[in-house]
Amino acid sequence: MSSSSTLNSAHSGYNRFLLLVAGLGGLLYGVDVGIIASALPYLEATSGLNAGQLSFIVAAVLLGSVISTLFAGTLADWMGRKYLMALSGVLFVVSIPMIALSHGYGALVLGRLMQGVSAGLIGVVIPLYLAECLSKDDRGKGTGIFQWLLTAGIVTAAAIGIYFSYRVDQVSKLGDAAKLLAFKDTAWRSIFWVSLPPGVLFVIGSFMVAESPRWLYRRGKIDAARAALLRSRSGEQAEIELKEMATTIAAEQAGSTSGTGGSGSLLQRKYVIPFVLACIILACNQATGVNSIIGYNTTILLQSGLSDVAAHWGYLILTSVNFLVTMAGVALVDLKGRKFLLSVGSAGIIVSLLVVGALFRGNEKLRVDTGAAVQALVTSDQKASLSFNQAAADKLLASAGDAGRALVGKPSTLVVIYSYGDFRAATSVARSDEPTAKPVELTRESCIPSTSVEAFFKNPFADLTAARTAPLKIENALITPVPSESNGWITAIAIFAFMACFAIGPGVCVWLALSELMPTRIRSNGMSIALLINQAVSTTIAAVFLPTVGRYGYSTMFFAFAGCTVVYFITAAFFLPETKGRTLEEIEEHFAKGAK
Repeated sequence: MSSSSTLNSAHSGYNRFLLLVAGLGGLLYGVDVGIIASALPYLEATSGLNAGQLSFIVAAVLLGSVISTLFAGTLADWMGRKYLMALSGVLFVVSIPMIALSHGYGALVLGRLMQGVSAGLIGVVIPLYLAECLSKDDRGKGTGIFQWLLTAGIVTAAAIGIYFSYRVDQVSKLGDAAKLLAFKDTAWRSIFWVSLPPGVLFVIGSFMVAESPRWLYRRGKIDAARAALLRSRSGEQAEIELKEMATTIAAEQAGSTSGTGGSGSLLQRKYVIPFVLACIILACNQATGVNSIIGYNTTILLQSGLSDVAAHWGYLILTSVNFLVTMAGVALVDLKGRKFLLSVGSAGIIVSLLVVGALFRGNEKLRVDTGAAVQALVTSDQKASLSFNQAAADKLLASAGDAGRALVGKPSTLVVIYSYGDFRAATSVARSDEPTAKPVELTRESCIPSTSVEAFFKNPFADLTAARTAPLKIENALITPVPSESNGWITAIAIFAFMACFAIGPGVCVWLALSELMPTRIRSNGMSIALLINQAVSTTIAAVFLPTVGRYGYSTMFFAFAGCTVVYFITAAFFLPETKGRTLEEIEEHFAKGAK
C-alpha cells in the first residue's frame, strides 16, 4: 500500500471518529429532550410530587438550555470548542446519578437543569465545531449525522420507555401493590441510568479529537491549526485553507484600521445579512410547529378520529419517519445542496399543513361550547371533576341549544380551557367512547406554577399570589364530534408527510445554516443569539398551543404554522445562497462582496 493511500485511509478514519463523537453529542441532545417522557409516569406515581412540581421538572431542561445558550458562544471562544464539548458531556454525566439517586424535589430539578445546560451547550458547540473542522465536501454530511443521531436519541428514549412499560405490566399482573410501587420507583431511576454510557463515551471522545483549526488560528497558534487540519485532509488542502484564514483575518484587520467597523460588531452590513438569514431560518424552523406536532401527536390523532391504540401506533410511525427520512437527508445534503433541500422541504410542509388544517376545519365547524354547564360543576373548594362518558356528553350537549342537541348520541371529545387568575390551562382530550378513561380533573395544582421562577417562564406578567386564591373559571368547554377513522388515517398520513418533508429539509439543514452562514469572527456568539431566538419561538408556541387549540381549534394552529412556513420557503428559495462545496471563508467572502 502506498504512503498516499495510507494517509488517505488515516484521514478517513479520523473523520469517521470525529463524526462518531459529534453523533454521540446529538444522541445526548435527543436523550435530553426525550427521556423524561418515558420516566414521567413512574416518577409521578412514586415521587409524591404535585402536578406543578412535575411540570417544572419537565420544563427544567428548557430553562437550563436557554440559560446555557446565552453563554455558549462566549464560552466556546474562551475555552475552545473541544473543551466546551467535553464540559457539556461532563454536565450530562454528572446529572444522571444526581437524578437517579435523588429522593427530593430539589435534586431532581438541579439534575434536570444540568441536563438542560448540557443540551444548550451541545446545540451550539457541536454544529460550530463540525463546521470549522470538516472539509467543505463533508460538512453537510457531518452536521446531518448530528441531526440524525439527535432523532435517534429521541427514538432511543422512547424504546427505553417501552421496555420498562412491559416490565411494569408484568409486575402489575402479580397483584402486589407494594411490589408494583417499588418497581415503578426502580423503573424511572433505571431509565436515567441507561442513558449514562453514551455520555461517558462522548466525554472520552471529546478529549481525543483535535481542537477547531479556525479557533486555534485566531489565537495565533498557526502550527497547531495546521496539525489539526492535517488530521482530516491532505497537506495541500490544509495549506489552501490556512491561506484563506489568513486572508479573512487580514481583511478584518484592514477594515478595523480604515475605520469601517472591523470590531466584528453584528451591526456591520457584511455580518447583518447572514446573521438575519440565520435567525429567520432558526425562528421559522420552530414556527413550522414541529415540536408541538411531535409532542401532541397522540392527542392530535385522537381528535382526528383514530382510536387510542391507533393514535399510539401513529406516534411510533411518526418518530420512525423522522428517523429514517433524516438518513436520506444526510445522504442528499452534500449532493443536492442546502438551498434545494430547504426549498423542497418547506414547500412540502406548507402543503401538508394546509391539508391537515382543512381536515380539522371541516369537523371543528360543528363544535359547541358547554362552558356554562361545566362551570356549574365547580365545587366550593374551586375544583371540578367530570367523567366524560356518553351520558355525560349528551347531558352537556343538551344544555347547548340546537347545535348541541344535533350531536347527542354521537361519540365526541371534550377539551376544557380553565384559569385561576392570570394562569390558564387546558385539559387533555377526553373521548366519550373510551369507557376506561380517567375523569377530567380541574385543580389549582394542575394550572398554577409551584414556584415564582416557573411562574415567570409560564407568564411573566401574572400575579402568582392572587392566582393562589382566585376562583376557578371555565373559559371554554368545547365538545367536538369524533370524525370517522378514515378521516383520522388521512390526517395521520398528511402529518407523516409533514414529518418527512421536515426531516429531509429543515431537520437536516437547520444546523448547517446556523453554523455556515455566520462569519468566522462572530460565529460563536451569533449562533448563540440565533439559537436563543429559536428557543424563544419554541417556548412561545408551547405556551399558546393548547389554549389556542382549545378556543379556536387545531385548524387555526395548522394554518398559522403553514403561514409561517411560507416565510421559510421565500427565505430559502430567494434569499439564501447555496453553501454546498464552499469553505467557510468562501461563504464569508460572498456576503462581504454583497455588502460593498
